[in-house]
Amino acid sequence: MERLERCSRSLRAGLAAGAVRRRLPWVLLGLVLLGSALKDGDLVPETPMQNKRNLLNVYFVKVAWAWTFWLLLPFIGVTTYLFAKSKFLYGPTKSILTALRRLSALLVGTAIWYVCTGLFMYIENLTGMCSTSGKHNEPRRLYATKQECHQDNGIWNGFDISGHCFLLSYCALMIVEEMAVLEGLSIDQNSKLRVVVNSLFVSLCFLTMIWVFMFVCTAVYFHDFSQKLLGALIGLSAWYVTYRVWYLKPFSPGLPLTNIPLSSKKYSYSR
Repeated sequence: MERLERCSRSLRAGLAAGAVRRRLPWVLLGLVLLGSALKDGDLVPETPMQNKRNLLNVYFVKVAWAWTFWLLLPFIGVTTYLFAKSKFLYGPTKSILTALRRLSALLVGTAIWYVCTGLFMYIENLTGMCSTSGKHNEPRRLYATKQECHQDNGIWNGFDISGHCFLLSYCALMIVEEMAVLEGLSIDQNSKLRVVVNSLFVSLCFLTMIWVFMFVCTAVYFHDFSQKLLGALIGLSAWYVTYRVWYLKPFSPGLPLTNIPLSSKKYSYSR
């Protein structure tokens, strides 16, 4: 438990700080530019990460939203309930309702993931054509989708907006935003809930590091520059419209720190 506490304290000083939330969007854009420049200049060494079947890609990135959703679900629920109950003297019912309101941010994120990935697939199908190695005397078949093309062992050439750049940027920014609640949360040192929150927080920190690392790998090994830039911009736009615009409104999931009073610095999670 002591190691978990020390690890949590160290990570809190970095990933849960306000400076990270302000700088991460610019860092991600810079990584797209730098990674693309290295890729186009053939300056990237060969590594196992350029293989799409690498372990991080198969077991993490391919199900990135599931990892993000199921770790944020208990974290948002527990921290929001504790914060609402301790800082504003809400009763159990009001605290639960506040936690449910904040958890609706995950429903918004799920809708964004679903709509954007579907849109990316539609654009790729709309702009693509299939290259096959059929015999010359065979009639040329028209393929409507990438899936049909692959079923005939063809290669689909379309505008493939980087789903990795979109989803990894959005997930990383969302996690960092939600971890901001720790700036105003006070939990007793001997509380079992402190262990739960620490465990979830450390897990989310390492997950964020994986997302940023795989974002870098995508930038240096895959896609054209325009595809990566557009994917990242859509991810950043989804974060900005939600956390910087909509969640400031009354009828929204709200922000983790929306109702923290100006004197909240005295309520330190590290106490």
